[in-house]
Amino acid sequence: MDSSTSVLCFLLPVLLSLTSTLSTNSEGNALHALRSRLSDPTNVLQSWDPTLVNPCTWFHVTCDSNNRVIRLDLGNSNVSGSLGPELGQLQHLQYLELYRNNIDGKIPKELGNLKNLISMDLYDNKFEGKIPKSIAKLKSLRFLRLNNNKLTGSIPRELTTLSNLKVFDVSNNNLCGTIPVDGPFVNFPMERYCIYHFSLPFKKL
Repeated sequence: MDSSTSVLCFLLPVLLSLTSTLSTNSEGNALHALRSRLSDPTNVLQSWDPTLVNPCTWFHVTCDSNNRVIRLDLGNSNVSGSLGPELGQLQHLQYLELYRNNIDGKIPKELGNLKNLISMDLYDNKFEGKIPKSIAKLKSLRFLRLNNNKLTGSIPRELTTLSNLKVFDVSNNNLCGTIPVDGPFVNFPMERYCIYHFSLPFKKL
């Protein structure tokens, strides 16, 4: 083995480790930004220490074997506040569980950057505004539960491109308009999506 090969063999794991560390730092920064937006009266986020390089040691955060954040579990945690665009930096996130809290404000359009997301559970909060069209970019999404919020507007027709969507619930909001029937919407009756609970009359076309 010549010297150049030896150097390459030495540098490769170092570079891979550095890449993983940079990714972890970015994700840690995003999670810390989330923490700064939330009120946490029961201290469920107490372990989210920004001085630690690796957020994989924090409670309610799950990582894969490469120390990349794949799951955020803050359901039923009694937190309040709002979400920000920094959540879109969690590029490897698969499960976003924020249900049964008191989170308000708009659903960030940047959640559309979470290309690996399988489940988004934001139900039983106080979200308002429209359902972001950017959610249609989440081609791996199977479960989308936005019920029991204060969302307004119509269901974005762009969501019909989510071919893997199996569960869709937007009941008990202030939505109006027509119900899409293309894509995954065509395979399930209205009650499967809990659409019949909408607070305003809908038309299914």
